Amino acid sequence: MSLLALHAVSKSYGALKVTDDISLAVKKGETLGILGPNGAGKTTLFNLISGDARVDAGRVEYEGRDVTALKPHQRCHAGIGRSYQVPQPFGNMSVFENLVTAACFGAQQTEHEAWETAHEVLQQTGLMPHANKPAGGLTLLNRKRLELARALATRPKLLLLDEIAGGLTEHEAKQLVEELQRIKSRGVTMIWIEHVVHALLSLADRLFVINFGQKLAEGEPLAVMNDAEVRRVYMGMEA
Repeated sequence: MSLLALHAVSKSYGALKVTDDISLAVKKGETLGILGPNGAGKTTLFNLISGDARVDAGRVEYEGRDVTALKPHQRCHAGIGRSYQVPQPFGNMSVFENLVTAACFGAQQTEHEAWETAHEVLQQTGLMPHANKPAGGLTLLNRKRLELARALATRPKLLLLDEIAGGLTEHEAKQLVEELQRIKSRGVTMIWIEHVVHALLSLADRLFVINFGQKLAEGEPLAVMNDAEVRRVYMGMEA
């Protein structure tokens, strides 16, 4: 049984159909990479999974349960955590306080449990030296790490990563991928939207490519990247 399954989900904003009859399934422990040109509907797809947007048609299933009508906080409580393309920390709170908040309200932990979770996640993500710093003053790399850390503090079974390597240097992206590989090794299922293709390919078990809200290709990463239509649409290359 799949951990997550989308069944013919569609979403429109006015006359613009941004997600058009998308179906996909993700197995427990798998890392699915999502590719597509800008405006293809990738973040909207995440919003439909996390509950930040409601589907117009179709169904979202998680752990075999229909969660289409659940609100974002209910899906988070069920184990769906996410990061956002633009980091959204509580800027005036410390890094540690951001994580305690995520654990308390996302994972529904007691204050004592949340403190333990925050400490654990600080160590996992390399943020321990910054624990007492205001989140708003972090570098881009550490804001990205905090975005990941806040999602991890909700204790997700399914982790949605939205362009978490975007804007990072080659070295910083490599550090981030190493952290994600450790998370993957602990059995966390991930869906990762990313334009830094080499980073995505180092982790993804399977790729799903969308264009104009529709599925363009799906399958083993090397086969998908060698697909003539994917190369034309996504990389502007004629095979």
